[in-house]
Amino acid sequence: MEPSRVTDVIRRDHVWFRTQFAALDRARGDDAAVTLLWSELSARLEVHAAAEESLFYPRLLKDDADSVDDTKDAIKDHNEIRDAIHEAAGHRVGDDAWWSAVAAAERSNNEHMDEEERGPLVEFDAASPPSEQAELAAAFQSFEIEHDGAWGVSTADRNPEEYVADHS
Repeated sequence: MEPSRVTDVIRRDHVWFRTQFAALDRARGDDAAVTLLWSELSARLEVHAAAEESLFYPRLLKDDADSVDDTKDAIKDHNEIRDAIHEAAGHRVGDDAWWSAVAAAERSNNEHMDEEERGPLVEFDAASPPSEQAELAAAFQSFEIEHDGAWGVSTADRNPEEYVADHS
């Protein structure tokens, strides 16, 4: 059954991210497995962030003043995740520097998910009607399918202030 709320789609992705980071840690020492897991995980982190920035946060900004700070924080978090992914790409898979970059991505992602799950997702559940939730859920899932593997997704950092100005 497809989720009928965009917040459920986002939460489902969060569960997947936590599971994949755990699988990555369990695969430590098997560079082939780690490479495959990281390739899929890092691409999906990029796509998820892009989907949130294209669909979820612009809509959240329409709700209230609190959403401005939440959105700026989310963009900052996405930048930290992107930066860690870029850092990992500069190292050989499985070496200490690579694992350090992956750990930074996981820390930033966990912080982002925890904040999002306590704030913006709860607020959006309370503020948006079921029809809008369903419409955004379908759009979010379509975005993720269309950009699978991070195809066509910018991995460049965004300025949180400019993002809010552009989407308010």
